[in-house]
Amino acid sequence: MLRTLLAPRLVALHLLVIGVLVSFTFLGRWQLGVFEASGAPRLAPDPAPVAVTELTQVGQHLDGAAVSRKVTATGTYDAANQLLVADRVADVGAPGGRAAQGAGFWLLTPLRLTDGTVVPVVRGWVASAADPATAVPEGTVTVTGRLRPAEETDAVQRSGNLPHGQVATVSTAELINLWPQARVRDGFVVATAQEPPSQAKPVAVPPPTEGVGFNWRNLAYALQWWIFALFGVYMWFHFVRDALRGQRERERRPAEPPAPVGA
Repeated sequence: MLRTLLAPRLVALHLLVIGVLVSFTFLGRWQLGVFEASGAPRLAPDPAPVAVTELTQVGQHLDGAAVSRKVTATGTYDAANQLLVADRVADVGAPGGRAAQGAGFWLLTPLRLTDGTVVPVVRGWVASAADPATAVPEGTVTVTGRLRPAEETDAVQRSGNLPHGQVATVSTAELINLWPQARVRDGFVVATAQEPPSQAKPVAVPPPTEGVGFNWRNLAYALQWWIFALFGVYMWFHFVRDALRGQRERERRPAEPPAPVGA
């Protein structure tokens, strides 16, 4: 049997099948990678800034389409009600926007608009509560930034364990209680620019993204390549089986007697 399997014709077949398996497997994996990448979020169109009053309301949740949109707001900061959001890093895109305890603070300051409503603004990040950058500018300010939805309230209970003036999340539900005299608009603005300029480190915030959906055709192509690979194995098995059967039949066949001399 080994001699049959190592016959030149079958050795060439073995090598061909190995090449087909390797090639078709990689081609299928490549198409699968294209399929997976097709469903990844992509940067969405980033329109010019609009007034924050166009996208946020009092008592209404922030629309999903408004998340990460550029907005502008003009008003005065309420320094007396500024809060420090504890255990934060200078990047909203970090996991949860939160790091290990003691990482730093977001400066969360209510910005009172001309219509009397309040927009929570993350003015920037500081390493400690004693940083001079926590000082709130006086007078009218103009803020440009990106909208973010209110954070989950499951961590609000942590705020009770924090020093006075610190909170664990930027939660509209909690801010309504902490700023009882204010009509708070839902969500919050992460400032990217301010006039007059802020001394705090800006907090990075990602631009809006959109999902474009999976390209199922690439998944079908991947399956086709793998099916072709299996079919190649199937055909290889039949060729080898037929060769072995033929060899066994030849071995069982009685030897023909030699032809008579002079016949």
